[in-house]
Amino acid sequence: MTKHLENSLNSKPSRQDGFSFIEVMFVMIIVIVIAGMAIPVVMTMINNLRIAGDANDLNSAILLTKMRAAADFARARVYADLSANTFHVEIFTSGDTQWRSEGGTQYLTKNATFGFGSLTTAPSGVASLTQASACLKDDMVASNTYPNTACIMFNSRGIPVDNSMAATANDAIYVTNGGTTTGVTVSATGLTKVWQTGASAANWQQR
Repeated sequence: MTKHLENSLNSKPSRQDGFSFIEVMFVMIIVIVIAGMAIPVVMTMINNLRIAGDANDLNSAILLTKMRAAADFARARVYADLSANTFHVEIFTSGDTQWRSEGGTQYLTKNATFGFGSLTTAPSGVASLTQASACLKDDMVASNTYPNTACIMFNSRGIPVDNSMAATANDAIYVTNGGTTTGVTVSATGLTKVWQTGASAANWQQR
């Protein structure tokens, strides 16, 4: 009798381990909402890092070009193809009849293009917001240029020059991805600066 009573007291309704369907759905909804808020922020950060990388790559190419011009006592330039969104280094030494590419072609990152969108204000110390001049053809005649290009060119002393070979202080190449715009400017002495701003309003910050 006592054993029967003990078994009766110990026999309680059992509950299976785990979560109910409603609990699982509630958690999933929370996860989806958080992901929906976080993904755009993460993508913006990734795109900003990518376009910052483009600017750094351009800056490195420009500095290399300046050194190559002075070291080889030659003209050298960074050639940007504005349509293909690529750039590379070219050299024109004494006795050459055409520009020679050096190194490989570099591509802008995904969603990045050459340009500055609707911005109208240049970074501090830059006269106007424009891309560098179109690239000279092999005959080196100032009026003969390739369309949809931009070149930052240095003479044999490492001084930035325009297509008439006059020293210039307004060379720049800009890149945008629609949300952020970056640019590399070159002073009359060949000093480079990397800039960044939002694409909707000019608030240039040196990086």
